[in-house]
Amino acid sequence: MTIVKICGITNIDDVCAAMDAGADMLGFIFYPPSPRYVTPEQAREIIFAVRRQSSVVRVVGVFVSESLEHVRTVMETAALDLAQLHGKESPEMVRELGTRAYKSIQATDLDTARVLMANYRAAVDGNIPAFIADAPPAKLPGGNGMVADWSAAREIAKAFPILLAGGLNVENARAAIEMVNPYGVDVSSGVERAPGLKDHAKVREFIKRAKQ
Repeated sequence: MTIVKICGITNIDDVCAAMDAGADMLGFIFYPPSPRYVTPEQAREIIFAVRRQSSVVRVVGVFVSESLEHVRTVMETAALDLAQLHGKESPEMVRELGTRAYKSIQATDLDTARVLMANYRAAVDGNIPAFIADAPPAKLPGGNGMVADWSAAREIAKAFPILLAGGLNVENARAAIEMVNPYGVDVSSGVERAPGLKDHAKVREFIKRAKQ
């Protein structure tokens, strides 16, 4: 069954809705320019509420080109399970975080995706997920609603357990999963009523369709 990550969480109400609908992972954005940004302290408060309800749901921090020290500090402060490295982090940095990290691949074509896979292959070997396949950066590194290259993502998914992100929504989630066959899917803007605020009906429907 496909794993579902609801990303860009900013409040407890949205956490409860996502968990009630069957979300497997919750994402918190630690990138200040994002409208979905939360501080480590805000995330910690929300995550403690998560832990009171479930020990199974994994919580993820999304970082963009931060230092290893910063990522480790935020992970400890917010009690995160995983770090999603969504910037220009080196393979060495990914390796330092061990099984608690996975790396974004934001490729416009299959050749670029293959180069990035080769660069990070050793660093993510055995990690679940190993990569997140997303659309190329636009105004922000992610959460822009742009659709990823599903053909490139399918090739990555043949070699690694990946999350598929980028422009997913209720209407295209099923088609994306059938084409790419990812370990899981990641959605943020596609289930929102405003940036950082989830539409609970869309969250329920997205998760239902993803897990069909």
